Amino acid sequence: MQKTLLVLAAGMGSRYGGMKQMDPIGPKGEFILDYSVGDAVKAGFSRVVFVVRPEMEADFRAIVGRRWEARVEVAYAHQTVSSLLPPGFSPPPERKKPWGTAHAVLCAGALLNGPFAVVNADDYYGGESFAAASAFLSGADATGGDFCMVAYRLDNTLSASGTVSRGICSVGADGLLRGLVERTELARAADGLVRDAVTGDSYPGDTPVSMNLFGFTPRFVEMLSVEFSRFLSKYGAEVKREFQMPTALATMMRRGDATVRVLRTPSRWIGITVREDRAAAAGFFGTIPSPLD
Repeated sequence: MQKTLLVLAAGMGSRYGGMKQMDPIGPKGEFILDYSVGDAVKAGFSRVVFVVRPEMEADFRAIVGRRWEARVEVAYAHQTVSSLLPPGFSPPPERKKPWGTAHAVLCAGALLNGPFAVVNADDYYGGESFAAASAFLSGADATGGDFCMVAYRLDNTLSASGTVSRGICSVGADGLLRGLVERTELARAADGLVRDAVTGDSYPGDTPVSMNLFGFTPRFVEMLSVEFSRFLSKYGAEVKREFQMPTALATMMRRGDATVRVLRTPSRWIGITVREDRAAAAGFFGTIPSPLD
């Protein structure tokens, strides 16, 4: 069974101040997404789909895609503000960014005819994480609503340079996801606890969190199409509202249309939220094998 890695690479990297997806971070000029693609291929994924903005595709192909086209099947999907909008609907004139991560998956829907995993282009997930997702997807029913999410320990996902946004997960005794709450200002406080600067809530270091590594079947795309229409009907006039995967999934779960198996990983997240994170990330990637060798 062919498994696809869907890489969401259309984001602007606003807090970072530039195109994180195309910033060489490894000792041989590797990008963060090179490490993800390399780990995914080792775990059994034989196809990669990159979601990009149309105006960046040529550069993305030349700089990133060419590294992998000889090693694995590669395809590209476009995400724009106007992608897949229903007839008669027009986005607010002030809206410049596309509609979020769930919208990005939907934009690639025509290329997703089998099980697939979704990752952000600017996050490092670790080989164990892709192996867990691959094993789950190998036994997935393409027509069903049984999905998976790889969960990290919160203390393995923090930045030393500032706050981070994480999806705090509630997991049932059966290992299924019960709830996911986005916290946008998480950091380790002076007392050693991880706190949310907005709410003041604290969390144990082993709290499971989502880093947007999900495993889906084509059924998810079908359900997303329905949810996107509902989203636009309710929020389409809002300039900054986004159609995000966790929110869409939560709606599907409440309706009983989907279950999400939580797969725990010991991997450490590495990413660049702000420019101050770059030096630490580069130091880490200098200690592990290059995916381009």
